[in-house]
Amino acid sequence: MNKRFATAAEAVADVFDGATVMIGGFGGSGAPIELIHALIDAGPKNLTVVNNNAGNGHVGLAAMIEQGMVRKLICSFPKSKDPKAFTDRYLAGEIELELVPQGTLAERIRAGGAGIPAFYTPTAYGTELGEKKPTAEFDGKPYVQERWLKADFALVKAELGDPYGNLTYRLAARNFNPLMATAAGKTIAQVSRLVEAGGIDPEAVVTPGIFVNRLVEIANPRQEEVLNQAEARYP
Repeated sequence: MNKRFATAAEAVADVFDGATVMIGGFGGSGAPIELIHALIDAGPKNLTVVNNNAGNGHVGLAAMIEQGMVRKLICSFPKSKDPKAFTDRYLAGEIELELVPQGTLAERIRAGGAGIPAFYTPTAYGTELGEKKPTAEFDGKPYVQERWLKADFALVKAELGDPYGNLTYRLAARNFNPLMATAAGKTIAQVSRLVEAGGIDPEAVVTPGIFVNRLVEIANPRQEEVLNQAEARYP
């Protein structure tokens, strides 16, 4: 089954109002900028977005927030070098924040992909983040119950892909992307290079194609930090 789409716009066209969308990346590393801006052009509203951070400058997730597309953000790091887009809307009461410790965020996403509805962690016990959550004691230590995270769509960025959706990642871009690819109803990947079937060594595959529904080749992907340093909005 060939999962290739001709354009990013076609790949994200059915993201609907009110959807939950996971967006890969750790800061700008591994952020699927072209897919995000295709989604901005499509214009769905009232989205719940799961991301490690809350965007930076006027590119990528920050641009989504500026456009008023995001109703709720689930993240671990809402502050960045230039978080103005999120901060302004949060202080104005226009966006909801669910703050999640970074390791817990990763594990909640992994649990969603693995079909594990809940797990226990000592992180956040005794803090505001752990309030109103079930707790239990194991081997004499208190733990907080955390629920899985799943999404309607995941937008991820990969280095290589083949027509069946098998993916590899470049260096630090292998952050939240592989986890999110497993935890969504539809995973949409942008790849820097699309190779023929068999062009990726099976031992090198990080995300098997069974988790990927669509992919689009973006030969020269833009980088969030470079765009922000140039003080340019994404065209």
